[in-house]
Amino acid sequence: MGYALYQAQMGSKSPSAKPLAGFGGAGVLEIVEDFQTNTYRAVYTVKFAERVYVLHAFQKKSKKGIATPKADVDLIKKRLGLAEQDYKTRSTPQGRDK
Repeated sequence: MGYALYQAQMGSKSPSAKPLAGFGGAGVLEIVEDFQTNTYRAVYTVKFAERVYVLHAFQKKSKKGIATPKADVDLIKKRLGLAEQDYKTRSTPQGRDK
């Protein structure tokens, strides 16, 4: 997962990164990795120039289906909104990164 996020930071996309369903396109991506007998996911967005925001990382617990649980989707949506606010703040002249 770390290398896939590094690739996103460098402006590339890992083959393991796929658009997360329900977010209208390729602005919100999901990395799914298996380790031992568990599955882990990391969700990030590249919707904002020169920024990668990791919105959520979690262990998939459900053994049924591949859908992301509603509680996790709600949290991702909330954090996406916070990322948008952060990006706007940092992009203004008084909040610009130095």
